[in-house]
Amino acid sequence: MGRVAGWKLHGDGRSPAPGAVVRPDERLSWGRTAGLGAQHVVAMFGATFVAPVLMGLDPNLAVMMSGFATVLFLLTTGGHIPSYLGSSLSFVGVAGVIRAQGGGSATVTGALLVTGAVLLLCGLVVRGLGARVVHAVLPPAVTGAVVLLIGFNLAPVAAGTYWPQDPWTALLTLAATGIGLVALRGFLGRVAIFLGLVFGYAVSWLFDRVFGRIHSPDSAGHAVTRWRLDLGGVGKADWFGFPPTHAPDFKASAVLVALPVVIALIAENAGHVKAVGEMTGEPLDERLGTAVAADGAATVVSTAFGGPATTTYAENIGVMAATRVYSTAAYWAAALFAILFGLCPKFGAVVAAVPGGVLGGVTVLLYGMIGLLGARIWVDNRVDLGDPRTLVPVAAGVIMGIGDVTLTFTDTFSLSGIALGTVVVLAGYHAAHLVRLPAASPPPLDPPPGSGSSSASAPAGE
Repeated sequence: MGRVAGWKLHGDGRSPAPGAVVRPDERLSWGRTAGLGAQHVVAMFGATFVAPVLMGLDPNLAVMMSGFATVLFLLTTGGHIPSYLGSSLSFVGVAGVIRAQGGGSATVTGALLVTGAVLLLCGLVVRGLGARVVHAVLPPAVTGAVVLLIGFNLAPVAAGTYWPQDPWTALLTLAATGIGLVALRGFLGRVAIFLGLVFGYAVSWLFDRVFGRIHSPDSAGHAVTRWRLDLGGVGKADWFGFPPTHAPDFKASAVLVALPVVIALIAENAGHVKAVGEMTGEPLDERLGTAVAADGAATVVSTAFGGPATTTYAENIGVMAATRVYSTAAYWAAALFAILFGLCPKFGAVVAAVPGGVLGGVTVLLYGMIGLLGARIWVDNRVDLGDPRTLVPVAAGVIMGIGDVTLTFTDTFSLSGIALGTVVVLAGYHAAHLVRLPAASPPPLDPPPGSGSSSASAPAGE
């Protein structure tokens, strides 16, 4: 805990010397540290408030709880792992499924709380057995498949709930966000989704002024005549006040939908801890279990008050890479700013007014990107999908997850969608790899017509 109690001043406190870095137990001057903390808040801000908006939770509470979650993470890890904990986007699909089943915000946060508790237990297991257990139980083929089906399972939410509310605004928002992600560099590139939301917000306001009210489905699917951007709640909101909280409600069906995300969160934490370790030059593999447990504990605390689940943020890792400042003091400053930000209800009202069409444009892109992160895990780890022991369980599980297939066991218990797909991938992969195959490589799934051999290749240029 020594690193939490105090930090050594780095050099003259102004900036890192050429080639040097500010280590986690060091800091710059307090003024510069506060500025870096504010930069971390801006970096995490877009995703941290987008996630609760998409899940139907309070964004003010989410921002405030991200500050408390970061404090808890820093204390638990003893200041060895500089990281910010913001709202997890991995649960957006889970929230959509639970609400489609008739669950409310309390049911959503109850399922997330249980998932956080399981993540905490997994972290303690990893801490006891070592990081190797993660790679043995959750190989890249499995984690990639689970992340992929979590993202693509969201497609009906984007296409059926958000996009129809204002298709043209959705299309323009999608285009602007996509251009931002492709064309912008550095910090602006990391907050391109946030900038896309701001753009869509402005377009909605302009369309209201030019074209008047729109007649289209609302979030409940009922066709009504309404303004695209309704700011009525902003004027009524106070400048200072505690965000609304609620107690979680626990339903087994909702918990089963949420639990598979644990796999994605463990993989996410492992990747972030490895990245931070490489940047700081301090081996952190032995601290992976502690980091996972801390993330789980932070999720439990956040959801207990009605906030979203939390996770370590790549956006803030990017800020550290750009500034070469890995001081945990900057994260304490960021956490304090986030807590103060969350105490402004007027800010929350502005966020809550984001039009459905804007969310439609952002979610089409965001959900697809989440899914394709799974494919990236396969590519980065050179997963062999030509091996039937990998291909068969992954193919079956992904389609079950995306297609929302349901398997009923009793009148009160069934598995469907994300939960069923994850079970099939995880159990099927390990069961299939107990089977020994001949040493020869299997033939391709679809050899070229008339090739006569699985090893035949097409002539050059064809």
